[in-house]
Amino acid sequence: MVARNLVLLTALTLSAQVGFADGAQQVVRFRAGESSATLSGSVAGYDSKDYRLGARAGQSISVLFKPRNPSCYFNVLPPGSKDVAIFIGSTSGNEFIANLAQTGDYVIRVYLMRNAARRNEKCRFALTVEISPGAARKAPSAAGDALVPGTNFNATTEVPCSRAAGQPSTSCKAGVVRHGNGSADVTVFWPDGGNRVLFFKEGQFAGADTSSADVDTHTSSITENGLYLIRVGAQRFEIPDVLVLGD
Repeated sequence: MVARNLVLLTALTLSAQVGFADGAQQVVRFRAGESSATLSGSVAGYDSKDYRLGARAGQSISVLFKPRNPSCYFNVLPPGSKDVAIFIGSTSGNEFIANLAQTGDYVIRVYLMRNAARRNEKCRFALTVEISPGAARKAPSAAGDALVPGTNFNATTEVPCSRAAGQPSTSCKAGVVRHGNGSADVTVFWPDGGNRVLFFKEGQFAGADTSSADVDTHTSSITENGLYLIRVGAQRFEIPDVLVLGD
């Protein structure tokens, strides 16, 4: 639930209304004396809709998304990013609350998953955005972990990874959302864009997300020297067990 009764933003941040940017991107501005706005819109097929919001480091943001299509989600991209998100709705749900680590323009991107997009489905949605000067009041995860500031992850790191057969390992950024009792979702971000989500249950690798672009989704995992050595098709990952289980 989006927090209420937040302290009002300074006059610099607040504006008179919600307006449009050039092209398909909409700029989110709040009416004078308010710190939240509810927007409605729609996307269809492979189209996406971007909402741009200027904010400062140290503020908190809350986003509540209500889609009418179950294959419709939103991501949050930090300032300067084109494809790498700090929040991925398809794996983390329809609510995002975080403390912001950077000053600049954040982008909330609404889209349909590929299975719905290729059928040219349509999604109508409502998006409530709220921002405040203070820290976000969000309960710890089920594992009792705090969040890495400015993210929805309980921990972030870099892990060895390989995207294609015969490709040498490189370094990928990764973040984990822990659910307790050894269950967690680890999102690995490819250096050239995109990501793969690895699921763990009771301390064991349980599978990975898939898309229609995947040719081979066979998975396997062994544990060696404190690492999960995971294969998803031709892709390879080395995930430290401390990332999944915590300290």
